[in-house]
Amino acid sequence: MKVMIVDDSLSMRKIIGNVLKQLGFQAEDLIEATDGEDAWQKLQQHKDDVKIIFLDWNMPKMNGYDFLRLVRKHPEFNDVKIIMVTTETAKPKVIEALKAGANNYIAKPFSKDVLKQKLEKLNIRV
Repeated sequence: MKVMIVDDSLSMRKIIGNVLKQLGFQAEDLIEATDGEDAWQKLQQHKDDVKIIFLDWNMPKMNGYDFLRLVRKHPEFNDVKIIMVTTETAKPKVIEALKAGANNYIAKPFSKDVLKQKLEKLNIRV
């Protein structure tokens, strides 16, 4: 099972990746993308393998919300779980993302336990 981490911040991609490795995910199963456009290209390359996407909202080129909407327009990705990981914590933004198809939402900064709980809530074994 591949996991995609989409964030324009290298340090944030590394933090999420390190937490996922601590939870038992393998380094070779982590795919990093720097923005929505990069993520869309990589998702096309790994369309049968990506099962979870951790997605930032604020990024250049294509932001996370637009990427979320793009993914949800394509039925072949209906089973992909998308977790927003962002500083956008205003209730209207959270609702907007959930209505657009996000499966869950994590506010930055976050702890390992919060990330683990969100995965477990989606029935993803960690």
